[in-house]
Amino acid sequence: MASLVPSLQPNQRRVVEAIMADRAAAAEGTAQELAEHVGVGRTTVIRAAQSLGYDGFPQLRVALVHEMALDQPVDIASGSEASSMLGQLRTRITNYSSTLATASSALTEELLHECIRALDEAGRVLVVAHGLSSPLGLDLVQRLNSAGRSAEMQLDPVTEQITARQLGSGSVCFCYSGSGANKATLDTMHAAKRGGAQVIAMTSFAGSAVTETADVALVVPPTTDSFQDELMRTSRATLMLITEQLVDLLTTYRGERGREALLTSLSMIGDSLRE
Repeated sequence: MASLVPSLQPNQRRVVEAIMADRAAAAEGTAQELAEHVGVGRTTVIRAAQSLGYDGFPQLRVALVHEMALDQPVDIASGSEASSMLGQLRTRITNYSSTLATASSALTEELLHECIRALDEAGRVLVVAHGLSSPLGLDLVQRLNSAGRSAEMQLDPVTEQITARQLGSGSVCFCYSGSGANKATLDTMHAAKRGGAQVIAMTSFAGSAVTETADVALVVPPTTDSFQDELMRTSRATLMLITEQLVDLLTTYRGERGREALLTSLSMIGDSLRE
């Protein structure tokens, strides 16, 4: 960055100097927030990132996180409990459990009702998830099908976008993105909206590209303290917890249909067990 600053346009230079002055703040903020801090337009921030060799500001944020991670000293625990794997495991579970109280803090009755209603009434449900969110998508498809709500998932990104574009009105495209900025997920969301489908998204960050694109955005605060931690630790445990509860709510909402589907699933599971 320092080597490129002299060659940049004045406004872009101010953006880069602000990033260099506080890398952590730049990594945590959006392009709009940085633009307002510097006193320039959002486009200038994006162009500054591109002048540094990145596709856009999200890629620059990831690079900043990577650089700061390299700067962090290695933490060598002391004491038998702290140095043991079991002790570390217990500490991490305790720390994680303390964050669960805020897991639903950004959700509202209206958001949940619209999500459940849409899933119940949709002609088709396409589940979209990429990267470390992929297991969430696969789990939701299996849970929805077990609850009597047919759902599908395409593993090839191009096929996924084609499917999304052809969903049509009365269908739902349910998307996961922990970071709220996954390009493949966003491309499919746009395709689904062009096709007339309702787009529901679950993510960890409000104000992200995913929340701005979705018709219904379910924001589940991350268990980490920052965007940097989210990229480094990439936990999806809280999103999984909310997913399980959503399917339970859907089963209850569907009444007798949900009950019959549950009984059918239990019967099939029982038939599959052997001594």
